[in-house]
Amino acid sequence: MPQKATRLTQRDIARLANVSQTTVSLVLNNRSDATARIPAETRDRVLKVIRETGYQADPLARRMLKQRNQILGVFTYESVFPSTSGDFYYPFLAGIEDRAERLGWDLLLFTSAPVADGHRRIFHENNRLRIADGCLLLGREVPSDELARLIAEDYPFVSVGRRDDAGAPVPSVGADYTTATHTIVTKAIALGHRHVAYAGPAASPAPIPESSADRLHGFHQAAGRKSLVLPTAPAGSADGWAARLLDVLLDRKITAVFVEERADAVSLVAAATARGIDVPGDLSVVALGDSTRPVASDVDFSGFHVPRRAMGVRAVELLEAILSGTATSQQILLPCELTEGTTLTPPKGV
Repeated sequence: MPQKATRLTQRDIARLANVSQTTVSLVLNNRSDATARIPAETRDRVLKVIRETGYQADPLARRMLKQRNQILGVFTYESVFPSTSGDFYYPFLAGIEDRAERLGWDLLLFTSAPVADGHRRIFHENNRLRIADGCLLLGREVPSDELARLIAEDYPFVSVGRRDDAGAPVPSVGADYTTATHTIVTKAIALGHRHVAYAGPAASPAPIPESSADRLHGFHQAAGRKSLVLPTAPAGSADGWAARLLDVLLDRKITAVFVEERADAVSLVAAATARGIDVPGDLSVVALGDSTRPVASDVDFSGFHVPRRAMGVRAVELLEAILSGTATSQQILLPCELTEGTTLTPPKGV
């Protein structure tokens, strides 16, 4: 009997169990509808050979045999389905669907994950992760322990968004927030802004997502480490946050503020307008990305957009390359789309 599972084929297992290769395939796929027609004795004999040769009685064996279901899993750490065309996650999903269709893959959305301590978890006693050949992960905050476990178990996955806290390189497709933020802050300084501020969750003492850390890094690169950083409103906070932020900006004589969350930038502009403060004449307001919360506004913000659809497309392509063994790089950053907008102009008197 062969000693190494990596040298086996389904034909080997079929020969050792004295069954057909089709029977082995059905058992490996754990098909309840099909295995019900396989005699229990036959199924047990196949499973015994699988155990003795190092295989696992789940779809992991298919991957060891370099065979696929042509199914890509999609797991979201935040509730994103169903999604409208105006939703933050819609472009990611549209890109994923488009590229999967072109590659001939089916998509499987994992929805059975329970919520523990306010967070969804991909690993639970009834998880069906192995049904898919690989999985795409979506979410602003992804638990580092789950990333580490996926890596340790050698499960093929790609994070849509850069991750760096798993103790090992995380396969990912992210946006180059650092360069985009650095570019727009440098432009503001060139226009004459000397007193600038950053507004975002990056001011929180708690750990912040990589996307926030990257933006803040780009801001500090261009504006200096001592430049003002202010916290934005926590999700679901009272409406008075924007007015309080505006008070601080005016008191510090800030002429340009760079807001991470576009919905917060909308609130800040509304608060300024209500007080008779001209944007951008008195205060330039720059949006460093797109709204993750639904918000209606006709303000044409200066700043940048996140390449969300392109990230979805490239994530599928990277996962396909990982599965086929052709990936040359497992961490990809895509450039953000800079927007001229109307909310960044030289400060008054310049």
